[in-house]
Amino acid sequence: MTESIRNPVPDVVDRETWKTQVNALRAREKAHTREGDAIAAARRRLPVVEVDATTTLTGPGGKVTLLDTFEGRNQLIAYFHMWFTGQPAAEQCEGCTLFNGQVRELSYLHSRDITYATFCQGPYDESVRYRDFMGWDVPWYSAAESADTLMAGRGPILLSCYLRDGDRVFETYWTENRGVEVMDNSYALMDLTVFGRQEGWEDSPDGWPQPWRWEDGSNHASNDGRPSAQWSRLRAGRSDDLGNSGQSPDSGGGCCSHGG
Repeated sequence: MTESIRNPVPDVVDRETWKTQVNALRAREKAHTREGDAIAAARRRLPVVEVDATTTLTGPGGKVTLLDTFEGRNQLIAYFHMWFTGQPAAEQCEGCTLFNGQVRELSYLHSRDITYATFCQGPYDESVRYRDFMGWDVPWYSAAESADTLMAGRGPILLSCYLRDGDRVFETYWTENRGVEVMDNSYALMDLTVFGRQEGWEDSPDGWPQPWRWEDGSNHASNDGRPSAQWSRLRAGRSDDLGNSGQSPDSGGGCCSHGG
């Protein structure tokens, strides 16, 4: 039998006392929701900047333009997935794997005339193998040749929103680092639990488990040397061969951090 791990337990109270404290927290949660609505309203009133609609990307059929990636819809959300060219699947970005991999059901976006696509910062043939290994089916493009233009010095990860008007394209909003948590549901659900994300940067009571940390205290989403989500794919028998050598003298180390 597996030995049970004894975790700390918060103060135990009667249900009425507990309900009173939950209700007090609920008032703060509702204020947070209303402030989020107000921020979204301000976001809808931002000015926009024009982007060259003929900017080139690479998709399954070869070269396409930024305008093509809208798939005929009027709005586009693009996630710029980090990529370490020449490196194996195990060395690819755990943060991008965590967040990008949770955008799966696109029907609701499409019903609002919005396309979602991944703009990978690496070569198409290599990176699309990673998408297929992970079992993702979102539209996937390589922005390797145009990343400097589209990202304009931002990043290393970036989530951008675009609007088209005929043949013209405008960038309407962007966010990076912890801003991309909007793509995630796992962290949002963890935040509802008593131990939270269990990451070293969190403000938790003394003794709360926080095993998920790098030496500098930032969080990560890997397990035994791989992005955590890869293990279930390997157990299912999928190949993580990206068709590369697995080594590249030009590859940078490390990965994006989404810590506090």
